[in-house]
Amino acid sequence: MFRDIATIVADKCVNPETKRPYTVILIERAMKDIHYSVKTNKSTKQQALEVIKQLKEKMKIERAHMRLRFILPVNEGKKLKEKLKPLIKVIESEDYSQQLEIVCLIDPGCFREIDELIKKETKGKGSLEVLNLKDVEEGDEKLE
Repeated sequence: MFRDIATIVADKCVNPETKRPYTVILIERAMKDIHYSVKTNKSTKQQALEVIKQLKEKMKIERAHMRLRFILPVNEGKKLKEKLKPLIKVIESEDYSQQLEIVCLIDPGCFREIDELIKKETKGKGSLEVLNLKDVEEGDEKLE
C-alpha cells in the first residue's frame, strides 16, 4: 500500500519550478523521511492527498494543474469571469467572438467548485471542457 500511495502522489504532482513529475522512488524516499505510516482504514487516494500536504512542508511539490476550456455566453461571461478569477491559476487565452472562450490552468481541487459555479450562473448555457488532466513538461531536460 505504501508504494501505491507513492505512485498516486508521483502521478498527481510536479516540481513547481520545472513542471516535471517526480519519480515514484523519490516520493517513497520523501515519505520515509517524513516518517509517513500507512493507515489501513483509509483509501490510498485519501492518503496520497494527505501525503502531498505533508510533503509540501519539506520539499518543492505541488499538484499538477488541469487545463480547462470554458465556453460562456457573452452577457454573463464578463461577470462570471470575475467570480472565476480567484479559482484560476493562469489564463492562457481568451476569445470574445460570439461567446466568451477561456483556456486556463486550475488547481485540481477547485474543479468541482468551478463546474458548479458555471452551471449555476449560466443556467446550463455555459460549458466546461477538460483539455488536459495534468499539465506537465515531458521529454528530456537540457542541463547546462
